[in-house]
Amino acid sequence: MLLFVVLYILTKKCNFAISNIDLLMKALKDRIKKDGRCFPGGILKVDNFINHQMDPILMKSMAVEFVRRFANTQINKVLTVEASGIAPAIMVGYLLELPVVFAKKRKPSTMENMLVTEVFSFTKNQFYTVCVSKDYLQPGDKVLFIDDFLANGNAGKGMIDLVQQAGAELVGMGFLIEKAFQQGGDILRQTGIRVESLAIIESLDDCQIKIRE
Repeated sequence: MLLFVVLYILTKKCNFAISNIDLLMKALKDRIKKDGRCFPGGILKVDNFINHQMDPILMKSMAVEFVRRFANTQINKVLTVEASGIAPAIMVGYLLELPVVFAKKRKPSTMENMLVTEVFSFTKNQFYTVCVSKDYLQPGDKVLFIDDFLANGNAGKGMIDLVQQAGAELVGMGFLIEKAFQQGGDILRQTGIRVESLAIIESLDDCQIKIRE
């Protein structure tokens, strides 16, 4: 039943054909090569089309691919962390017709019953506190985490902690871009959680973007 629903969403809502999967992922890789900008220290900026100015057509295509990859996984909630993960998470939640929760990077004065953890930001080189209300992450939830980048895996580890605190289950993690030359992917996969990345960067040496084919 779940697979039927997913396929219905893909064909009716997205006008999507399975034969186009490779073309869609090639479009993401080509866009990274064309518009991605490399900076010293292993930093890749994709703010032209993902996390500042956004390309909604490409974002939809990436969300469709996540839905396809997790088609046989039981999910009842999509989780992300503000701010760059919100757009792809919303797209995935829309396609799956599921609620989307985003972890906040500041403790709101009005939030009660908080789940709290600490996350280290690679790009900002600092720790920040992230929190989610217990009202929206509850025991028994089957959670799919979606984010833009997987580098050192710090955001992912923080989300694992929040989900465990809630008594929920993290059934998968999806990232738009993974930096394979950093250790985050290995660390998260060693936990036994399924990790899917749509584009994997092999190297940014000499500010040359090398993408796994």
